[in-house]
Amino acid sequence: MPVLPLRRLPLARARNPLAACIVVGAAWASTHGWRLLGSKDTRSSRSLLHVSVEPPEQSLLGDLYTATSLPLLAVTCVLGWLTRPTADAEQVPKGFQQFQFQYLLVWFLAITADWLQGPYVYELYASYGWSKADIARLFVAGFASSMLTGTFIGSVADAWGRKFCAILYCILYGLACLTKHVNVYGVLMLGRLLGGAATSLLFSTFECWMVGEHKRCGFPDGLLRYMFGLMFFVQYLAAIGAGWLAQLAASSMPLTQVADSDALWYGGSTLPFDLSLAFLLTAMPAIYFMWQENYGERRGEGVAGLSQVALSFQAGCDALASDWRVPLLGLAVAAFESSMYVFVFNWTPALDGCSAGTPPHGLIFSAFMMACMCGSSLFNLLDASIAPIKALWPVCLLAAGALATVASSLFTTSSEALIFFSFLAFEACVGAYFPCVSTVKSELVPEEARAGVYNVYRVPLNMCVVLLLLADLELKTSFAICSILLLSSVLAVTMLGAAPRRISE
Repeated sequence: MPVLPLRRLPLARARNPLAACIVVGAAWASTHGWRLLGSKDTRSSRSLLHVSVEPPEQSLLGDLYTATSLPLLAVTCVLGWLTRPTADAEQVPKGFQQFQFQYLLVWFLAITADWLQGPYVYELYASYGWSKADIARLFVAGFASSMLTGTFIGSVADAWGRKFCAILYCILYGLACLTKHVNVYGVLMLGRLLGGAATSLLFSTFECWMVGEHKRCGFPDGLLRYMFGLMFFVQYLAAIGAGWLAQLAASSMPLTQVADSDALWYGGSTLPFDLSLAFLLTAMPAIYFMWQENYGERRGEGVAGLSQVALSFQAGCDALASDWRVPLLGLAVAAFESSMYVFVFNWTPALDGCSAGTPPHGLIFSAFMMACMCGSSLFNLLDASIAPIKALWPVCLLAAGALATVASSLFTTSSEALIFFSFLAFEACVGAYFPCVSTVKSELVPEEARAGVYNVYRVPLNMCVVLLLLADLELKTSFAICSILLLSSVLAVTMLGAAPRRISE
């Protein structure tokens, strides 16, 4: 999950029961549909030879993934219904529903294209025969690309136009999808760099366009919060559906080498990326014909706008020096979110290594997203009188326990079921963490230095991720270190809660 931090924010659920029925049908089809077609779920070997191997018989654990997803979906729908976004029909002005449709349709296409790739990034590289260390370098490259471009992409979008940059996202991510068919390390590296830049555009440009258009049309500010709720609902619904769709696509045919070519491949784990490309190609004309261009308030500053990055960073450093609680919160953020990014890299090899066959990565990814949604919904159901800082330390503690359980299992029995359920618990913590920590940051970080402080927070976070990924540690060691990092976040949050100047309750 490159990723999002972005990708895990509070949301509410669908109010249409038909959507739930469609998702359930997709879940069943993703694991059983190939049988109806009379085909076998084959995949290429991990070597570079053009060999297809027969899939193992469906095991009890294979059924467990499906059996877990269905009740988890039911719980997700119930919690989502209880926390669904609502708006007073009398307060909805003329033209708002059209604006809502124009944005949410494009957002659905764009975010689905991103989520479709998540379950099979590691699997594809491993199928091409690259080592864990090689794959780690590819992940680090994508992470670094997103990190670097994220520091100035907002200013660029303000100057060049949000509609233009939204189309640019589709182009860059489309090119990144095409590189997945070429088993050449340099080409795969280029794809990661393009994908990282595209991800920065996705989680800045689209939201900025929505806010700018909302204000241009003069809609009430109260409806903006409602739009954010719908936006995050669509984001998670797309993630769940994308996991199942990716599973169905990847299992429909084996990964096959193109005749008379040493580097070109198709089928298997490349198919989710082809589906992603199709969504991107659909999103481009939708953006072009349905959106109007809008710009930031400082349009025309051009490159001068990029100089604001340095000033913002300096303001962030000054804010950290003025209040000891600000860097302490940064420690908690870096510890938790670096563990999350390392988890995104490690979950596939962890489940692959303890499974007798090939786990259904798409179905597992969807289960993770449902657990994340449940965590977010549970936080939204908390009594408003409970201070977010008081809810944050139990979330971090439970996350530390979940990854400690994974590490313990890898050191001993390597129980696939225990590891899977621990991963679900960790994802639920991630879902609760982001709305919780966002509230704490909004109360603690000075508004005039907010962007700079958030950029400073990313420095230790990025260092932890890069060091852990490039160290090429054993999985059990990596998860144990992540658990220790999460315990340090518990300590930092506990100290914040006990500070003389308490965060507002």
